[in-house]
Amino acid sequence: MNILVTGGAGYIGGTVARLLLAQGHAITVYDNLCHSKRLAVADGVSFVEGDLADRALLESTLSKGRFDGVMHFAALIEAGESMRRPEIYFRNNTASTLTLLEAMLTTGHDRLVFSSTAACYGEPETTPIVEDAKLKPTNPYGESKLLVEHMLRWLNLAHNFKYAALRYFNVAGAIEGYGEAHEPESHLIPLILDVALGRRANIKVFGRDYPTKDGTCVRDYIHVRDLAEAHMLALCALSDAKSRLIYNIGIGHGFTVLEVIESVRRVTGKSIAVEEMERRPGDPAVLVASSDKIKTELGWLPKYTELDEIIASAWEWHQKRYS
Repeated sequence: MNILVTGGAGYIGGTVARLLLAQGHAITVYDNLCHSKRLAVADGVSFVEGDLADRALLESTLSKGRFDGVMHFAALIEAGESMRRPEIYFRNNTASTLTLLEAMLTTGHDRLVFSSTAACYGEPETTPIVEDAKLKPTNPYGESKLLVEHMLRWLNLAHNFKYAALRYFNVAGAIEGYGEAHEPESHLIPLILDVALGRRANIKVFGRDYPTKDGTCVRDYIHVRDLAEAHMLALCALSDAKSRLIYNIGIGHGFTVLEVIESVRRVTGKSIAVEEMERRPGDPAVLVASSDKIKTELGWLPKYTELDEIIASAWEWHQKRYS
């Protein structure tokens, strides 16, 4: 297949691009490099440096490529930042995605796999969370993604635009030669690994008074390779008969922040200093997925279900990155 990957210089998009290349697909990466570098783009892909707000460049890229599908990862991802600067999240994540959708319609492209988020659910009423749970984001990041899902639903009804919205839980881990490297880094596991490497003094824990077993937030961690495989299954499943797919992607059980820290201690053999901080606004207490739907409908099964195993792959990458 010939696939356009937006945000393909990022952590998840870059991983997906590499795995698709390894499977023999032709990949074009479209990225503005705002939080990554040209070196993050996989060897062997065609690369277009551009912003999603640039409709003319999008239409030119789509017209030249004549793609079998688009995988859309390009977005701002920091929930905490979105509480301080909601306007840039609605501009970058929502409005710019509309520009991409308009360009796809204009050029005759009608298959999209969208990088959505568990933040669409907000504070869930029950866990594990199923796809038809109430959608009540507690931060502008989640709201910006949910607005895209609303747009996709209407485009599907009006134009038979085919899409899969994959609601990620917490993505972690690494594949051979490529892993998580946000600039600046804000995700829990690479930050703890920085402590293990001596690159920072401690890991900050935001909140010890959540209604969980140790008072810290609980999250469901999915290995990035398993997530990438879900994307390809979703793209192949899109058809006139299955033109609107919505799936949670997680392993079905969660870990507290303190449990993640303890796992890093086991994997690395390093002591990890902790600094307790106040809660951050917009952080739900528990986000754990039910992924039964994608397992039943598409046959997806995560291969990495143990936290230590996920962190071990990230640790291997992290050490090579800073060696």
